[in-house]
Amino acid sequence: MSKFSLVDKVSNITKEEFKEKYLSTNTPVIFKDLAKDWEATSKWTFDFFKEQYGDWEIPMYDDSYHNPGNGYMKPVSHKKFGEYLSIIEKEPTNLRFHNFQIMKRAPELANDYQTPTIMDGFMKFALMFFGGKGSALNLHYDIDCSHVFLTHFQTQKKVYLFPQEQSKLLYKLPYTNHSHLDVLNPDYQKYPAYKYAHGLEAVLEHGETLFIPKLWWHYVFYSEGGYSLALRANDSIKTKAKGLSNLIRLFTVDNGMNSLFGVKWKTYKENKAQENALRAMQKINQ
Repeated sequence: MSKFSLVDKVSNITKEEFKEKYLSTNTPVIFKDLAKDWEATSKWTFDFFKEQYGDWEIPMYDDSYHNPGNGYMKPVSHKKFGEYLSIIEKEPTNLRFHNFQIMKRAPELANDYQTPTIMDGFMKFALMFFGGKGSALNLHYDIDCSHVFLTHFQTQKKVYLFPQEQSKLLYKLPYTNHSHLDVLNPDYQKYPAYKYAHGLEAVLEHGETLFIPKLWWHYVFYSEGGYSLALRANDSIKTKAKGLSNLIRLFTVDNGMNSLFGVKWKTYKENKAQENALRAMQKINQ
């Protein structure tokens, strides 16, 4: 049996149908038409961004993002936005540009899309993600506990998803919202418990929107160079409070301990993840 089942794709779904089948059950789904009336679906091309905003200096991230020490979760370099877009349009690269609050820098772009009405609780907050062919955003879940609506443009992107209940099988690192597990090329000698995990595969084409329910793990793979817009929604005060608590823990405990202990802190987290995974695996095999 395949480790991944395909995420449903739907069109013309009502707010009530979405709530009943996907939102209330915390189930991912791809909307084929949620962004069909957005000007962005035709306007936001590589050439458009290069011509309008190509002179921006932007931070670059690569696979060293989670390496311990002074560079932990920090950019490795900076490039002109136009130069970077030309790279990801034409060739593979592991350089990524993520969590970009583009509307703060270019507020006029907010006129090119509409806040969805498929559920309540959408925030004005919007992020964009850019990546080259073959690059990946590591396995993680969104720490603020929001639902995410990820709309992709121009090319194709694949997202691999796992429910929160499988966290131990995914080798979740304590005090963080991420794992060092490579979902598509796993080292089963190092991560044997991953054999027991089962997830979903979402194949996003231009103009399609993936609903990632709160706390679902996701590994984002750029099968082609491209970019996406993420809108967030949260209709629960309880989850907002949990998200705030998670953020405080991440930026105080994890970042603080990394600054103090570097590699030793990383080793501690990895050892705890291994212990938790072993117990979860033993429980399955009982």
